[in-house]
Amino acid sequence: MIKSMTGYGKAEAVLAGRKFMIEMKSVNHRFLEISLRMPGMLLPLEGEIKKRIGEQFSRGRIEATLRVDGDGNAENEGRFTLNLPLVRNYHALLGQLKEEFHLGDEVTLAMMAGFRDAFIPAETIQDPATLWEGLSKILADAIRTLTEMREKEGESLKRDLTGRLDRIGGFLEGIAGRAPQVVLDYQKRLTDRVRELTGGMVIDEARLLQEVAIMAEKSDITEEVVRFRSHIGQFSDLLAGADAAGRKIDFLIQEMGREINTIGSKSGNAEISRSVIEIKSELAKLREQVQNIE
Repeated sequence: MIKSMTGYGKAEAVLAGRKFMIEMKSVNHRFLEISLRMPGMLLPLEGEIKKRIGEQFSRGRIEATLRVDGDGNAENEGRFTLNLPLVRNYHALLGQLKEEFHLGDEVTLAMMAGFRDAFIPAETIQDPATLWEGLSKILADAIRTLTEMREKEGESLKRDLTGRLDRIGGFLEGIAGRAPQVVLDYQKRLTDRVRELTGGMVIDEARLLQEVAIMAEKSDITEEVVRFRSHIGQFSDLLAGADAAGRKIDFLIQEMGREINTIGSKSGNAEISRSVIEIKSELAKLREQVQNIE
């Protein structure tokens, strides 16, 4: 199934008397990049959360934000406690900084109290591991809603890509059907020109046919058309497949570009040239759309 890399997901639930909410946003990116913002008390779970997200997506920049709010109970409001492990870490780092650069300033209470998360709500002093069972369900719901939106966007992309691929196929078949006539037109032009230059003298038909054969060989686009048709078939298979296909489709579009450039350089026919331009235009639009596919 084709999935977009653009989407939004959200889920929330009350755990241990507090509301936990996870928001996830994803945008285009060449690879998978996960950015996670969360309260300091839950930092021990950062690795596991990123792992769970990484198991579900293969491309895109995903920004996940985890928030923790109070439950509105007056008894729980305004109660804070010291985040001692974090403060100790800050103190040790400041001592290391002072020693490294031979600083004379002292580490003061005011300095330590100003650090972020030095004081945290008393209700948050809980082993993060005990919250993981419930938190993992919230994360799964957020991932599910994000995935659903990416799939919905992917369906729209698929319809657009399929329509453009059909148009490209139509232009290609028009080129293939026109190609034999190009040789016949060249033969007629060459014959008329020789007769005009020779003033009605007898024409060496064998020599004339040889020139036509040389031209036909140089302008033969059979191999390019066959390969292009193969690329269209592979493209269609990827659109119908279940795996992430963005990188593969991007590669196929590059190959299509090479084939149509060769076709354009080999043919001097005006109608074929117009079709080549149309195909190049559609390929450019395909390339732009494919940047959104996972």
